[in-house]
This record gives sequence, structure tokens and C-alpha cells, in this order.
Amino acid sequence: MKRFRALVGVSSERHDVSYVLRICAVAALGGILFGYDTSVISGAIGPIREHFHLSDAATGWAVSSVILGCIIGAFSSGWLAHTLGRRMALFICAILFSVQSFGAALAPDFLQFVLYRILGGLAVGIASAVSPMYMSEVSPKDMRGRALSMEQFAIVVGALLVYVVNYLIAARATAEWLETMGWRWMLGSEIIPCLIFCATIFLIPESPRWHMIRGREDHALRTLSRISNESHARSLMAEIRDSMTHHGGNGQSLAALLRDRRARWIIFIGAMVAGLQQFTGINIVVYYAPMLLSASSGSLQNALFQTIWIGVANLVGGMIGAWIVDRKGRRPLILWGSLGMTLGLLVSSVALYTQDTGLLALFGLLFYMVMFGLSWGPVAWILVSEIFPNRIRSAGMSLAVASNWVMNFVVAQGFPMLAGNRTLNEAFHGAFSMWLFALLCLGSMAFVLRYVPETKGVSLEKIEDTMLGNVSSSLDSATMPRERIIPLDHA
Repeated sequence: MKRFRALVGVSSERHDVSYVLRICAVAALGGILFGYDTSVISGAIGPIREHFHLSDAATGWAVSSVILGCIIGAFSSGWLAHTLGRRMALFICAILFSVQSFGAALAPDFLQFVLYRILGGLAVGIASAVSPMYMSEVSPKDMRGRALSMEQFAIVVGALLVYVVNYLIAARATAEWLETMGWRWMLGSEIIPCLIFCATIFLIPESPRWHMIRGREDHALRTLSRISNESHARSLMAEIRDSMTHHGGNGQSLAALLRDRRARWIIFIGAMVAGLQQFTGINIVVYYAPMLLSASSGSLQNALFQTIWIGVANLVGGMIGAWIVDRKGRRPLILWGSLGMTLGLLVSSVALYTQDTGLLALFGLLFYMVMFGLSWGPVAWILVSEIFPNRIRSAGMSLAVASNWVMNFVVAQGFPMLAGNRTLNEAFHGAFSMWLFALLCLGSMAFVLRYVPETKGVSLEKIEDTMLGNVSSSLDSATMPRERIIPLDHA
């Protein structure tokens, strides 16, 4: 066990690290389905486009329709997590994932395909907020970054799995079979991880902080004692109780949130971090990698094979990020990761602009994915999971994750039309979008470094002081009068 603790970088002996990682791993299955569901379309979109005879705009809608469901799911996640608990909200996700995997695979027309994809989006939106919320609430502060990195790690694993599945389905298939049946097998394969998630979700305990909010201190004590020991559990419960007493913990309406300028500022920061993750261009790679690589790879099968390596690069980056995030902090990873992502996009843009038919475009995307995997991939989810105080965590995370999906929708819907613009293609040969997202990477980095404080090692009960300290340094006190903090936990 000591060797295991040393491996994951945890020096404290008071926590049952293996238990925390086990229960976080089950919650992270929601992330696997998140990655699987959003990435499966990358291999299927070409055949789907031919099968349903889609225009550029309709192709964008086939991809981005799932994101409409994600936005709705993210907005509803705060209410579900607060009312039913984190664990039950995740079980609802598992059921929705299962239904949509069958429905989308069997859809007889484009309308029904879109409706089932929106249903799957509901599940993704809820899971993308509740899974990291649960992990942040069961993880000790000195390993919270590594535990929350499991969410991004799970998303990447889910994406990598479906890249492999898509390639195996398409490897020896004819174009005609892929157009009629192949894409259905790709979408239907999701049922396997769905059933695993359904079978394991009730093997984990409910969040102790949710039990505290609900006044079930005996339940909270059992879980916290299992995570560490009874003495430490009682000390942490006292901190949680004190936080709820001084700042409120039982929740009010969204109107209360809007009257609390300080809480509103924290939620604005969280929403910006979550939304800016999409402006780094990650999902033009996740959703459209085969389209980007098809010109230089020679065939759809070759493009799908190269996409597997993009998933591997993301996984490698995620492993590096998980290893160093609690050592180096959140801000340094954003700085160096953003610079590396910009460089990777510029390399790919050179390959596209010069119409290079070699591997330069792939190498640029691989480097981009490694740097995203160690920076914006895990750090954005870590930050939105830990910067919200207990009293506004459900509301804050639901609004922040909804912001992520709104920006995701803009990128996913807009990119096919941008990539299909004849004027831009004739002038830049597909490089324009790479230049655009390289610039947005730098802008996103600047925002985080200007407005987001370092949160490494800060307990969830102390996070509000850290964030409000950043408010005083970021905003003019003349326009930021001191106000009474209004209790809020859910919208």
C-alpha cells in the first residue's frame, strides 16, 4: 500500500487512497460514456452524411444536435444532484445512455436519429457535471487534482475505445455497407459500457457533503470515516458544518444567486473557464478528425486508423497531467499547455496550407492533443469542480458545464460551414480554422492567468476565501461593495 501511495504521489497516511480511487473510478464511468458518446460520431458522420444525403449545415446539425441535449442536461444537473443525490443522478444518466444507443442505431430517418442523439445529450450533460462534482466531494484535498483528473482520463479512454471500435468496424467494410449498416453498429456498440455503468453505480456511497446538506450526518460520518478515519471525518464534518452555518448550505432560488454579486462573480469565472475550453478547438479534432485527415490519408479507413493515434496522444497527455497537477498546480499547466497547443495547431495549419500529403498534419494534431490532455483537458474540469463553495456548487457547476456545452455547440455547428466555405478553402486550403483556434488558445490562456487563482491544496470549505480574495484583486472595490452572502446550493 505504501508503494501504491508513493506511485500516485500521496504523502499523507490518513486517507484510504485505494478506496477513494475505486469509488471515483466508478463515477468516472460517466466520463467514459461522455467520451464514447460524443466521439462515436467522428467515425460515423461520413456514412451518415451519405445515408441521409445531408448538406453542410445538416452535417453540422447531425453532430451538434447531441450538444443541444447536453446544454439542457447540464442546466438540469444542479437540480437533479441536489434533489435526488449525486449517485441517483448518475444512474439516470446510465439509463438515458442505454436508451439512446439503441434508438440512434435503429433510427429509420434523420429526424428520429436527431431526437435520440438529443436524448443521449441529456445524459452527457448531466454526467459531465455530476461525475466531477461527486469526485470533488469524496476526494481529500491533497489528492483532489489527481482524483478529478480521472474524469478527463475517463473521457479520453471512452473516446479512444470508440476510435478503435469505429476502425475495427470499418477496416474491411465496403463504402456501401458503412453507409447502410456500419454507422449503426458504431452507435449501437455504446450499449456495452452503458450496461457496465448501470451495474456498478450503486456499489459506491452517496456524497458525504450531500448527506450533510440533507442533515444526514450519520451517513456522512460513515463515508468520511471510510475515506480516512473517524477522527479526521469528525474534524472535516465540523468544517462543512461551519461553512454551512456562516455561508448557508440549504439553497435558494436562482434569483438569490443573481442578487449575490460575489457568488455571481465566482460562477462567471467557472462558466468562462468551462466555455473557453471549447474555444481551444478540441472538438474540431474530436468530432471531425477523419474529415481533417482524409485528404492526406487517402481513405476513410486510413483516416480512422490515424484518429486512434490522436486518442492515444490525448491519453498520454492526460496521464502526464494527472501525475503533475497536484505537484505543479493548475495555472502552470494552463500556461505551458496553451502554448504547446498553439504550436501544434500552427504546425497542422502549415501542412494544410501547403497541401502537404505526408504526416505533418497528423504530427501537429498529435502534439496538440498531448498538450491539451495535460492542460485544458483535465484542468478545466478540475477548476469547475473545485472553485465553487459548498453553498453554490450544484448551481455553479450546472451553469458552468452548460456554458461548456453552449460553446461546444457553436464550434460543432459552425466548423463544417467554416470548413466548407469555398472562398476560405481556395485562399487557405483549410488552414484558416487552425489559425483561428490557435489565436483563441492564447486568449483563453490569458483569461485564466488573469482571473483564476491557484487552487492546488485548498479545501472545498476554504475555496470561497481564495476566490473572493481573487475578486478583490481583479475588480475595483468601488464597483464591488461588500454584500451579505445569500445561501444557495441549487438553482
